[in-house]
Amino acid sequence: MPKVFRKTIPQSAEGQRLDSIISVLFPRTTRSQAQRMIRAEDVRVDGGPAKCSYKVKGGEEISLTVREPEPSVLTPEPIPLDIRFEDRYIVVVNKPPGLVVHPGAGVKCGTLVNALLAHCTDLSGIGGVIRPGIVHRLDKGTSGLLVVAKTDQAHVGLAGQIAERAVKRKYCVIVWGVPQADSGTIDAPISRNRKHRQKMAVDWQRGKTAITHFSVMERFPFASYLSASLETGRTHQVRVHFSEAGHPVFGDPQYGGRTKALSRLSGSRKKTASRLLRLIQRPALHAVELSFRHPVSGESISVEAPVPSDMMELLGALRSHE
Repeated sequence: MPKVFRKTIPQSAEGQRLDSIISVLFPRTTRSQAQRMIRAEDVRVDGGPAKCSYKVKGGEEISLTVREPEPSVLTPEPIPLDIRFEDRYIVVVNKPPGLVVHPGAGVKCGTLVNALLAHCTDLSGIGGVIRPGIVHRLDKGTSGLLVVAKTDQAHVGLAGQIAERAVKRKYCVIVWGVPQADSGTIDAPISRNRKHRQKMAVDWQRGKTAITHFSVMERFPFASYLSASLETGRTHQVRVHFSEAGHPVFGDPQYGGRTKALSRLSGSRKKTASRLLRLIQRPALHAVELSFRHPVSGESISVEAPVPSDMMELLGALRSHE
């Protein structure tokens, strides 16, 4: 059965777009979700339909109809997995680059979830039909460690730790340029990019708290090898933060880590960097360590995953050009 939620638009919101105010009044609804619901006429203003661009007047009543998702059957697929820890409650996987975590728009199969269903048979149902067991995610191009819940009890426990910032995530990353400080903290709020909805951006007005600590492990003429630990886990956090700091992740086309970064070099350095970019076809970012409390036993668990071959090859080439 669909659920209907109602809110009164505050007078202070007068003049705002309908799709924008919905994401404020109903925080679990993104602006893109609001737009889809408006077009489906699942959003009503004083009982009638309206357009996304409708400017609210204040004092009007918004009703939001949330319908049950269409059932979807996921097919288990025998995709090889690098399991780093497993028991009856959880499984920690070392995700390879290029593997999508769960089905979504345009991706119906060949995901980590499909592989896990073949391996585990069953996963926690809290994540929904499309994302069973998924507590946190890694971008398609990012490699490394991911913990997945097999049971609802484990899912609730892990989600609580993430909300409390008790899960420790450590990355190794190759970035363009050379940070002046040996270590530091990037504290800059992140939200969805207002112009490009597939991207995230630092946003000091609307962004959510995002904190990344880093230390420099190696410096090269035009790149650096860093260790980064997350205090928060925003979408694209490491990629956005280092791009904002002027050090985009090497190989990351979405945040200035390929053509844009290369255009800033000249002469022999540009030729060398161009050759090195051919060694990696994704952002040079790897989730190398994951630490948390077991959601059932309370035991402290720390898992590590080796740096993948494409990043090791890139590091070797950078070292040879020092």
